[in-house]
Amino acid sequence: MASRRTRQGAVSALAVVAVLGLWQVAGGSGWVDTLFLPPPSELLGTLAGLWQSGYGQISLARHIGISLARALSAFVVAVGIGVPLGLAMGLHGGLNAALNPFVQFLRPLPKIALIPLTIVWLGIDEASKFFLIFIATFLNVLVGATAAVQGVPHGYVRVAQTLGLRRWQIFWRVVFPHCAADLFTTIRLSVGIGWTALVAAELVASTSGVGWMIINAGSYLRTDVVMIGIVILGLIGYALDVVLVALQRVIVPWTGKS
Repeated sequence: MASRRTRQGAVSALAVVAVLGLWQVAGGSGWVDTLFLPPPSELLGTLAGLWQSGYGQISLARHIGISLARALSAFVVAVGIGVPLGLAMGLHGGLNAALNPFVQFLRPLPKIALIPLTIVWLGIDEASKFFLIFIATFLNVLVGATAAVQGVPHGYVRVAQTLGLRRWQIFWRVVFPHCAADLFTTIRLSVGIGWTALVAAELVASTSGVGWMIINAGSYLRTDVVMIGIVILGLIGYALDVVLVALQRVIVPWTGKS
């Protein structure tokens, strides 16, 4: 197992190095206009400049911290509400029938379309940004948690009832262990979707944050800053997923090491 992971890690590292090398050659040799695709060497220089001088009179670290604070607060609330409510919808058909039409209507809506209403309802301060990230995460957590519970075979529940287990015992000993893996997968996917909503959220009268930095730099054709922002968002999103996988291994180790 260890040797297999080592080989996979080596292949991944080689793939990244190969892409970066081709990218550098394409930009450095003039195959591609650096205005459209700055080479990695130029991006490293831009990153050093941003780290030293910041962007828009705000340090790069502060931009990252502001975006993380906005996203993480919304994630915590979305998961804290969405998981219990989704489990309840999966366990109670009546509640699911009442809420599901609204959930299925709202979930596919592009969250950027909600920006005008969000501004009217919540203004242009942090509440509107929180709401856009929250709603993108919450709806997907809700649907996934409901589906995870509904995927538990009814035979398992009936056997537990025959053995005399109470409802809360059935949930903790039968339902939750069976749906825990799907539940964590749902949370991982939902956090990823919520993280992508960050840029839309920072469209709302922002003057800081990585998403705002990308949008602002694009309006001035600062492709290098745009790409630095994209790389930062990608790395943070990857790190969040790694943290969630680690939490899964600690909280529900019986679900395996995905």
